[in-house]
Amino acid sequence: MRVSLFVTCLTDLFFPATGEAVVRLLRRLGVEVDFPAAQTCCGQPAWNSGHHPEARRLAEHFLATFRDSEHIVTPSGSCAGMVRYYYPQLFAGDPAVREVASRVYELSEFLVKVLGVRDVGARFPARAVYHSSCHMTRELGVREEPLELLRHVRGLELVDVPRPDLCCGFGGAFSVKLPEVSTAMADEKCGYLGAAQPDLLIGSDGGCLMQLGGRLDRLRLPIRTMHLAEVLWEGVSRA
Repeated sequence: MRVSLFVTCLTDLFFPATGEAVVRLLRRLGVEVDFPAAQTCCGQPAWNSGHHPEARRLAEHFLATFRDSEHIVTPSGSCAGMVRYYYPQLFAGDPAVREVASRVYELSEFLVKVLGVRDVGARFPARAVYHSSCHMTRELGVREEPLELLRHVRGLELVDVPRPDLCCGFGGAFSVKLPEVSTAMADEKCGYLGAAQPDLLIGSDGGCLMQLGGRLDRLRLPIRTMHLAEVLWEGVSRA
């Protein structure tokens, strides 16, 4: 099986270790991974800000770049949601667009639904809370897949917190346009995390981890943030 990695802007610029973990994990599972070098942004920031012609131009570039990819895997439920959920709207239901969009998967979704893998052989002794990101759960409908993978990580204790569906407050441009509201939302989430006292906060979106990681640091809460891919790969390396 061959996969093209859609690394996303935030992973490329701020979380390169996440992209490396995705590639190493997939290759360990016998998947051939390539990286189309022409890839850029999926267009989500422009779309969310109401700049739809600009979003369409970025989407056209994405579709051309990944046109021949067998599967397209990304470590971001948010970006996968943009392509699968909103591209058909941008292009008025064009069947060719729908076909390419249907090949885009968030990492945990690909592992569980396409590869049929729930146990990657990882070991990671820690107490952890999993953060469910909004776009991933509401647009993609991906809820249980990351949890299934984490439940099979040896030594990892998943801790429940109130309001697990609570938004982190990032929302891309939302956090820039309404920083006070964004911060208040993040601090509400961090309050639940502080009470639970986990070692780790695990997520599947770099934006959520950047938002919550920044607030945890400002609030001096000693909780490490990690992407799901990093937990799985680091756990495999430890096993």
